[in-house]
Amino acid sequence: QLVYVVDDDQGMLDSTVWLLESVGLTAVPFTSGRAFLDACDATRPACVLLDVRMPDMGGFNVQEEMRARGLDLPVIFVSGHADVPLVVRAFRAGACDFLEKPCNEQQLLDSVQQALRRQAERLAQAAAGAALRARLASLTPRERDVLLPLVQGYTSREIAEHLGVSVKTVELYRTRVMKRMQAERLGDLVGMACVAGLIDPLDPRGAQSAQAPQTPPA
Repeated sequence: QLVYVVDDDQGMLDSTVWLLESVGLTAVPFTSGRAFLDACDATRPACVLLDVRMPDMGGFNVQEEMRARGLDLPVIFVSGHADVPLVVRAFRAGACDFLEKPCNEQQLLDSVQQALRRQAERLAQAAAGAALRARLASLTPRERDVLLPLVQGYTSREIAEHLGVSVKTVELYRTRVMKRMQAERLGDLVGMACVAGLIDPLDPRGAQSAQAPQTPPA
């Protein structure tokens, strides 16, 4: 777990890095926003402690540039000049938290840990979504024909009649679908279909679900 610390105050920077490292976190210091942007690695679970007021490039400008570069990391703003409009602006820009200097050590650590947990959860959800999309994309056309009515609650006989095939053939495709989707039970498959947006959990046979199965959005 990584914490980028961006602050032009060298004393504050050093003390913050020491505090973070004292609890086992990896802290990477920067005295300018541009240096941070050039070195930032968005592929690692991380958060950013970002000073609002810095020469050359302030914290809000850094955050805007992060968004432009696709650096989707949680940001905790810190400032020695906190006022209501500034705090409101920070949260409207998507900040996780806003801390006033000098920061309470435990408050800072709690804020960082919470931001890192949220980032780890987001990355895990993104990975799970990508894996689900890959499994759906691996289905053959006939397997997709069986998947949707299956998760909508239709029986194998009903599906066979609809597709004009035998019940035995439907059962064969059902087994293949379960294997490709890595579902141990039908309930698991239904849950995947809900996450993928194939069916409405409150109305699985509704109009939206009547469409051909699609892969979930990225």
